[in-house]
Amino acid sequence: MTNPLQDLLVLDLTHVLAGPFASLTLGDLGARIIKVERPGTGDDTRSFPPFKDGTSAYFAAINHGKQSIALNLKAGDDRAIFEQLLERADIVLENFRPGVMEKLGYGWDVLHARYPRLIYGAVSGFGHTGPDALRPAYDMVVQARGGVMSITGEAGREPVRVGASIGDIVAGMYLVQGVLAAVIDRAKTGAGRKIDVAMLDSQLAILEHAVAITTTTGTPPGPSGARHPSISPFETFHAADGLFVIAAGNDALFARLCDVLGLPLAQDPRFATNSARCENARTLKRLIEAITLDQPKSHWIEKLEASGVPTGPIQNVAEVLHDRQILARNMVVDVLDTEGRPAFVAAGNPIKMSGLEDTASRAPVPSLDGDRAAILDWLQKNVNKA
Repeated sequence: MTNPLQDLLVLDLTHVLAGPFASLTLGDLGARIIKVERPGTGDDTRSFPPFKDGTSAYFAAINHGKQSIALNLKAGDDRAIFEQLLERADIVLENFRPGVMEKLGYGWDVLHARYPRLIYGAVSGFGHTGPDALRPAYDMVVQARGGVMSITGEAGREPVRVGASIGDIVAGMYLVQGVLAAVIDRAKTGAGRKIDVAMLDSQLAILEHAVAITTTTGTPPGPSGARHPSISPFETFHAADGLFVIAAGNDALFARLCDVLGLPLAQDPRFATNSARCENARTLKRLIEAITLDQPKSHWIEKLEASGVPTGPIQNVAEVLHDRQILARNMVVDVLDTEGRPAFVAAGNPIKMSGLEDTASRAPVPSLDGDRAAILDWLQKNVNKA
């Protein structure tokens, strides 16, 4: 069994979420990740609750399977170690504010001249160019400024942040895509590239229907709750015991939905096309719920699934972690301790690839600077292999 990135060494200078999420993904695909941390404190998320046996579960979820070495990049001895690592690395990742790496003497121009094959991946709030490049940012800031919060939540209510940190996570995903594209390019050219990913850019890049609506109509959409603004019926509906979702994304699926519910609406001009259904979405919801309120969620989900209409329950995270499909796909894994015992639970690797081993457990969470001796020993043994 071989992993596609098993020959790649990643020096991960990133902290908190966007960068560590990217390096976690690269690690899941087989790359060796050496996490370079601040001496004394390390990654900020080491101090994020909740904790188990003194270790942050948040940190464990994003950093398991990596190695850790603490280096002060302003100190001569540690800089020497870092430069030995750079000589052997394929990729370096950082998420400092623009200019920080330059002040340390490790900006792109310097590194590219010294290590021409090195791929340099940077993720920051606003990118390395533009008038606001130096401004600080967290997930909340870019969700707000990037337009996501303007379309999230209920109409007439205050804007709502998306519950998952998509400002960070989406930027981390784009960083992985850029890095992998650079790996392919290097195989052809022999030269590394710089990848500059901005969290703000990444938010705009995922706005799909909102951009289409705004640029076509001239009016930006607002929040619409669980309802899709361009497809109907595509939202939550009440059953006798609570809410569930129906996503009838085309006319054929709507006709099947009508058959299941016994509603003669598929040929009704108010609902015969998706555009008509969107114009009459509130009326359609009331007509559907007049039927669905008579039976529990499980009844309707079973009936609709049997007819091929996309539907499902609204699950909390505890329910998702026990979902039979999630479990069948090995999406809940154990993070082991140094003795090989389960210590934490984490999400599995969603990239299922033939020939890529998808084990039910992951390597331990690195202790701060816990791999220094092993890394230095490896450097010594490979002193002439840079």
